[in-house]
Amino acid sequence: LLGQILDHWFESEPLKATLATDAVIGAMASPHTPGSGYVLLHHVMGELEGRRGAWGYVAGGMGALSQAIACSATAWGAHIFAEKAVCQVLLGRDGRAQGVVLQDGTEVRSKLVLSNASPQITFLELTPQDQLPQDFVQRIRQVDTRSPVTKINVAVDRLPSFLAAPNARDGQPLPHHQCSIHLNCESTHLLHQAFTEATHRHPSSRPMIELCIPSALDPGLAPRGCHVVSLFTQYTPSVLAGGQPWDEQARNAYADTVFDCIEAYAPGFKASVIVRDILTPPDLERIFGLPGGNIFHGGMSLDQLYFARPAPSYSGYRSPVPGLYLCGSGAHPGGGVMGAAGRNAARVALEDFRRL
Repeated sequence: LLGQILDHWFESEPLKATLATDAVIGAMASPHTPGSGYVLLHHVMGELEGRRGAWGYVAGGMGALSQAIACSATAWGAHIFAEKAVCQVLLGRDGRAQGVVLQDGTEVRSKLVLSNASPQITFLELTPQDQLPQDFVQRIRQVDTRSPVTKINVAVDRLPSFLAAPNARDGQPLPHHQCSIHLNCESTHLLHQAFTEATHRHPSSRPMIELCIPSALDPGLAPRGCHVVSLFTQYTPSVLAGGQPWDEQARNAYADTVFDCIEAYAPGFKASVIVRDILTPPDLERIFGLPGGNIFHGGMSLDQLYFARPAPSYSGYRSPVPGLYLCGSGAHPGGGVMGAAGRNAARVALEDFRRL
């Protein structure tokens, strides 16, 4: 249990709770849930520019990272077709993957197919079911994809000024504006309480909020004097109590709760808001193809990691269909902006390609 680990090393409850957020981020779990300690480890392993456990902002926004990968790929001869939805993996008579079929009917032939879509989309929607073992299909159907995350993107006309560290007179970003700010995280009990409400299918009344202001480090993201604020919040269940839909009223009610919480820490925040974009779990699934809105393509619990991700006997990026590989977050080692699953899958695919 994460709580036991933190109690062993730390005394300060706010510090323990702040660390605990990385043990539950993106997970329908509380700091007291068995296995939550691994999720914390997952988020602090690795390094950035030689600094162990460090995270960073991408200059130009997260899309700039995708563009950098795309530029590198095209420099090596790759052809990229954006806005071309795939509707099926094309199989030959021998059962091997031979390419993909696009929604407009175009067939793209290839000796290998790598999918960074979720295991659910890859194997339950894009692959002919009669070509897959039934026990494998059942396993993919049973993957826990519950997500507690609602993401809120906000444009503001000034920096938030926190009671604990008021803004400077010149309005310039201070050190705390340039890192991750955790709100409603004074104790692990608060996090557990927020989680408990979601297990009863009610959005948290005092949600866990991770607030970042990327424009404080990258001014090009917003007009002069204005800023963009990213709110990663939980817990919000995918399905609300009584089957209530996540309609505009429910979305705005939850966002108002989040903004009221921020207002208590930074008076004037609500008045600074120009516009907000609310993405609940169903929105994340519909827009980005994340099953259940899960940012990791499936829970990072111990029964869904390592040799069991996405299914026992298929944790090595190969699938039951020869020539079809899984290279997204649903494969080992799971989610995070690190590219490990893609790199590992590429190595396996290259090994097989040389044999062909």
